[in-house]
Amino acid sequence: MANPFDPKAVLLAKHAQHVVLIHFPIALFISAVAFDLVAQRTKRGGWADAAYYNLLAAALSTFPVLATGILAWQFQLEGQKLKGILLLHLLLACASSVMIWLVWWVHFRRATAWRLKFWGSVWSR
Repeated sequence: MANPFDPKAVLLAKHAQHVVLIHFPIALFISAVAFDLVAQRTKRGGWADAAYYNLLAAALSTFPVLATGILAWQFQLEGQKLKGILLLHLLLACASSVMIWLVWWVHFRRATAWRLKFWGSVWSR
């Protein structure tokens, strides 16, 4: 039996990484939406900043999630052609990742426009 406290065994296992990592973009995206709603309601910039950084973390975490999902497919199914539920899973995963990146991009553009307007008014004084 493998030692459960052996970091090499945990990090290099041929399974489990995708199952563990998938929760990060989901939770970060949901919390970003919640922070954004609070920011819209209270008009406080701190909540909007929290939403922005949660979205950024969610977007960045999609890369390892997609990579580990593809690796799990290769290891577990030995690269067999996907069909049915697994094909739908892959398509929805890619669509979700693109949507998270699009939402982050919208926030990035809004934050950049606000910063330019703010700093432009500061420098023009």
